[in-house]
Amino acid sequence: MRLTRFTDVALRVLMRLAVVENEDPPTTREVAATMQVPYSHAAKVVARLQHLGLVEARRGRGGGLALTPAGRSASIGGLVRELEGPGDVVECEGATPCPLRSDCRLRHALRAASEAFYVSLDPLTVTELVSSPTGPLLIGISSRPPADA
Repeated sequence: MRLTRFTDVALRVLMRLAVVENEDPPTTREVAATMQVPYSHAAKVVARLQHLGLVEARRGRGGGLALTPAGRSASIGGLVRELEGPGDVVECEGATPCPLRSDCRLRHALRAASEAFYVSLDPLTVTELVSSPTGPLLIGISSRPPADA
């Protein structure tokens, strides 16, 4: 199964925000630069994560992005399901429907495999994803110099 770029960026943004401690909250532009994604794409991702209650975004002086408690404990499987949206791995209906669509065993097997993928991600949380060695790596690639420098 392949995730959309949107979901990939969302997961990386959440992971980056999960390691922000003892520093000013980063802006969307700073997170985009750190994660090496276009600002416009990161802004759309942050808006969606904010809508889902996973990220808090504050404007103006002293503003920035912060992970909410719900964002820290969110199931990765549930989040990926939400961001990827409903749909089958293969398009059986579409403009030229598959002639096997009414009795196809492949369609059902692919649905089961897709659900198994999500189920394997369900127990993981953002906090768990940034445990060592990932967390220190994320801190190291921050676009800001350390606070004590």
